[in-house]
Amino acid sequence: MLEALAQVLSLIMWPFYDLTQNWWITILLFTIVVKIILMPLALWVQKNCIRMVEIMPEINRIKVRYYGDNETIGEKQNALYKEKHYHPMLSLIPLAVQILILFGLVDVIHMITDNGAPGTEFLGLVPVEDGGISWIMPALAGLSAVALGFAQNRINPLQREQSRAEKNMTNGLSIALSLCLGIFVAAGMAFYWICSNVTAIIVQWVCNIIINPKKYIDYDALEESRKDVEGLNSLQGSKSKWWKPSPLAKREKQDYKRFFNIVGKHIVFYSEGSGFYKYFRGAVEYLLENSTAIVHYVTNDPNDQIFEIAKENPRLLPYYISEKRAITMFMKMEADVVVTTLGDLDNFYIKRSYVKNDIEYVYMFHHTTSVNMTSTEGEYDNYDTLLCTGPHQITEMRAIEDYRGLKHKKLVACGYDLIDREIEDYEKRIAKQAGKNERPTILIAPSWQEDNVLDSCFDDLVQPLLGKGYRVVVRPHPEYTKRYKPRWEALKKRYENVPEDELYFERDFSTNDSILTSDILITDWSSTFSEFAFSTLKPSILIDTPMKVNNPHWQEYGASCTDITLRDEVGVSVPLNEVREKVPEVVEDMLAHMDEWHDRIEKIRASFFFNLGKGGEAAGVYLLQAILEKQNSEREVDQKESAAA
Repeated sequence: MLEALAQVLSLIMWPFYDLTQNWWITILLFTIVVKIILMPLALWVQKNCIRMVEIMPEINRIKVRYYGDNETIGEKQNALYKEKHYHPMLSLIPLAVQILILFGLVDVIHMITDNGAPGTEFLGLVPVEDGGISWIMPALAGLSAVALGFAQNRINPLQREQSRAEKNMTNGLSIALSLCLGIFVAAGMAFYWICSNVTAIIVQWVCNIIINPKKYIDYDALEESRKDVEGLNSLQGSKSKWWKPSPLAKREKQDYKRFFNIVGKHIVFYSEGSGFYKYFRGAVEYLLENSTAIVHYVTNDPNDQIFEIAKENPRLLPYYISEKRAITMFMKMEADVVVTTLGDLDNFYIKRSYVKNDIEYVYMFHHTTSVNMTSTEGEYDNYDTLLCTGPHQITEMRAIEDYRGLKHKKLVACGYDLIDREIEDYEKRIAKQAGKNERPTILIAPSWQEDNVLDSCFDDLVQPLLGKGYRVVVRPHPEYTKRYKPRWEALKKRYENVPEDELYFERDFSTNDSILTSDILITDWSSTFSEFAFSTLKPSILIDTPMKVNNPHWQEYGASCTDITLRDEVGVSVPLNEVREKVPEVVEDMLAHMDEWHDRIEKIRASFFFNLGKGGEAAGVYLLQAILEKQNSEREVDQKESAAA
């Protein structure tokens, strides 16, 4: 193949030599002709580069919207490439063609120098072998690459928009390749490469004339989107150096080893952070008070409140295990019962154990509403048991299982310990505050989904409420601050001059004090509105941001969605485009009719929950029963094996 390529290249070169009688000029003219022949390829690459710059504002918006979620950013970016027909590897094709031509020139140069014609000796010199004056070729090759990089950084539509690091990498590779070629190939081939680098600048200039980037690229939008990304990055803060070990590594290693050194674990709770203990609390306390079971509690949070709580009870054993190591921990799990609030068990990174296949995996709800629309399609598929908060969750789950042909799992009529505690705490608080006239408090507590209240209408929502005698408290979803911390910090910074007694951004998510002390809740599609309404018997304002639909098939199941039906029963929905005008009016009206809202919500609450007032006890009773059944089952197996022996 290379011989055939060399013959074709010779046919192109010989006419130029016949015309000039000079091989250096011949190689220069040959390079120009090659560039002309490859011009359609250059224009194809030019279009591809422009297409990439065209979609850069969209890519930057994706980076801002999903900041910190690299997996989602990658998925969205790849989908955009496919939609816009951008090919990331296309720019490598011209380089591959040039290297192929370079290989073809090997035989051409040998053919020229083997004839021994006067003036051809230098063409065949290889600097690394022949030394001497031939070392000028790698120097010229490197300089030509520097010139090309300098020009491309300014006139190539894609390269000029790259970051400094990307430009340095591209130019560095080009210079390194040119130097290597200059050192290890014949001078004639190196001269072709030098000519190719120089003429590439002219080719790019011509491409810009034929396909002008300014006609296709919105540079103002690009600059604006870039500022948003830079703003988030600037708030990210300094990171520890890569060579410094994590101060938590030793502690995690010790806890991981301690966890697996304990044989015969009956029950394990898995928490993603300190704020999740409130969902497990009732069940944990019941087990500690009504059994002799040792409760193992694994958390991803090194500062989880469980470590302080465990100091008061020796049978509560906490462990700090990071999210990454938790993947391995779950795969090697050995326990009778595992309780989590984690969705999509076995669907993503966290798997069911491959060591012990009879573990009962129990899902404890951390919300009181829908399991069909806002949950992903298979979110609960791999759990054995769900501790349901009310009859609506059982109705929805059975409809899902029947429609999808799934085996019925255990759906326990449990209740919701968190709402029980909040009702109790709220009633105590009301008793203490009797006769006090505090300024009305409005709580803004949205979800962390795309286009939530914090991202879509926060200014329109907050500004009309400031200076009206209210205290506004902003309580983000913990996942929002975790995934989009720079975005959250930027939002707080915009209002840093507003006094905290008028606008307060909550920092501690381990308690529900802000829910219990507020008069009105404003949210979007967060299930917080249910928790607020049923604990305080006060109304909510529900902003109609884009619906939180994680399961596009939910309407096919034949069961209504509690997230939708409950909204207008315990609150008032407000269209997104009417937030600034309508919310202040609704707030004023609600405050004037709080007694009517109280009676209305109280009637709804009575039939909405199982075991109202005893949800934690119901969860603990079931878990203790599950542990005992596992022990009895294992005992029976042991007896049968002993009898058989």
